[in-house]
Amino acid sequence: MDIHNAWAVAAKDFKTYRRKTNVIYATVIFPIVIGIVFPLILNSTIHKNSHVSVSTITSLMDAFSVWFLIGAVIIPTAIASYSLVGEKIQKSLEPLLATPMTDGEILLGKVISALSIPLGALYAGSILYMVLMDEITHGALGYYYYPNWYIGVILLVMPLVSLMSVELNVIISSRLNDVRSANQLGTLLILPFIGLFLLSEIGDFSFTNTNLLILGGIVLLVDVGIFFVSRATFQREQILTRWK
Repeated sequence: MDIHNAWAVAAKDFKTYRRKTNVIYATVIFPIVIGIVFPLILNSTIHKNSHVSVSTITSLMDAFSVWFLIGAVIIPTAIASYSLVGEKIQKSLEPLLATPMTDGEILLGKVISALSIPLGALYAGSILYMVLMDEITHGALGYYYYPNWYIGVILLVMPLVSLMSVELNVIISSRLNDVRSANQLGTLLILPFIGLFLLSEIGDFSFTNTNLLILGGIVLLVDVGIFFVSRATFQREQILTRWK
């Protein structure tokens, strides 16, 4: 596999995304909402209840930060689901598949382009979130809560979750010819993570550092498996025939 070919595919996609401002907006809005709205909610909670305990404040902060993992599933969907379907709409898919690039190089390039922007937005949102949370809670806690190991583990696992979302959405987009349908199917991946979040809220699951690392290890294995499955099932001849 030639990494330069993969970067060439990614660079081409970056130029396309710059012209699709709606895709970029869909990518950056969610992290900004998490980074601003959740601190405002906590600020309102603290001011309305002057007797709120330190443990309640920190538990809310930990629960809110888990949404960066959920965002890591949602955000790449907008770009990744457009990946191959967008090529078809722009009539640039056939020239791409006709190049001597291998299937693995094309898929890797698609993954790089669909992963970079969402991760950049998520990390920017997490910095905004930590800064605002520290400003809001410093008086009540007496110290700056962030950065800490907990959100550090979340930010470590986040790229693995985003990678899984991107890989699955690229596979989905290679089999559909409508961006909306690809986007809708891709968002179904969020259901297991929403389920884990709800289980944590009722006390049947805990997002501890250990559990987060275990979750990251599982997702990493899934990422590797999906990549090899995608290479085995990505048939450019069938795609060209089906979409002509």
